[in-house]
Amino acid sequence: MDKELTTRERRKERLDRGIKVRTEGIYAVSSWEEVAYLVLPRLVLIVGLLLLPLLIPALGFSPYWKRVVSIAGIYALLALGFDFLAHFVGLVSLGGAFFIGVGGYTAALLNKSLGLSPVFTIPMATIGGAIICTLLLLPALPLRGVYFAIVTLMYPLALMRIIEALNIFGGTDGILGVAGFPNTWIEQYLIILIVIFALFGLRRLVNEDIGLVFRGVKDNDQSVRASGLSITLYKAIAVFIASALGCLGGAYLAHIYMWSGISQFALDFSVIPIAATVIGGGGTLVGPLLGCFFLVPISEWLRTFGTLRIVFYSVILMAFIMFRSEGVMVYAQRKYHQFQRWVKV
Repeated sequence: MDKELTTRERRKERLDRGIKVRTEGIYAVSSWEEVAYLVLPRLVLIVGLLLLPLLIPALGFSPYWKRVVSIAGIYALLALGFDFLAHFVGLVSLGGAFFIGVGGYTAALLNKSLGLSPVFTIPMATIGGAIICTLLLLPALPLRGVYFAIVTLMYPLALMRIIEALNIFGGTDGILGVAGFPNTWIEQYLIILIVIFALFGLRRLVNEDIGLVFRGVKDNDQSVRASGLSITLYKAIAVFIASALGCLGGAYLAHIYMWSGISQFALDFSVIPIAATVIGGGGTLVGPLLGCFFLVPISEWLRTFGTLRIVFYSVILMAFIMFRSEGVMVYAQRKYHQFQRWVKV
């Protein structure tokens, strides 16, 4: 009888009830349990990324896998840019290789020609490369859908052949002797911190007023134009942000390998971020990031199978598309928000 009365005096309530007020960026928090509910996923992500360089040697992996973590971070920057453009602005970009190549060559040229250290070449290549990419893509901004995607795909292919045919920037040999990082710890933790900053910076951006304009450009650009806002301007801002992330990754890659060449225009830099977005969940930002840290190590491990790795790679992608088309992160977020607690009636 007492148990029945106790049950009648209480009811189940979702944990997120009463927390979200207007948007995902504004909350009304009244207790430490609600603070923990909001902070826990973010804390798990940050701590998990920061522990990766320490876990690799502890689990007995070879030093080669430390480099894989850095490469996964570079792909994560590309995936963040792709997800931002595709799901918040409506521009599907296949220009990951374009951004990587421009950033890599810019950083290498600054280092070899002017003798600048990575402390200066990486930020300069990020901003300078983003300006170059944005200016080159400016004529394509009125395009949408597959047409914009085709233009972004053609740039890395064209630049690769131009460098090869004219034998500029080192030709097929590339630019050798680029300065590297002092040690692997700086290399790994710097890229991880950059990825974390880029993730939370983009999340904040898309939840601000300018983020609402970006969504307006994606959903109904005519209404944005009717409000007196320039669609081309906001598309250019979005492309600059995405290309800055990619050029940052390219500059970082040049200093990791201490070399920059036409292989940085390879289509892997355009395809893998898209695959990571499919696996992680588009429109979440964090999903593509996690997808890269899952997909890039899997891709490296599958290299032992030679050409058969493409088969395994395709099977993994098809499985996610057919059985988890929304992405892992969307599914995990939905399940997390469905947790319930007992409250007094």
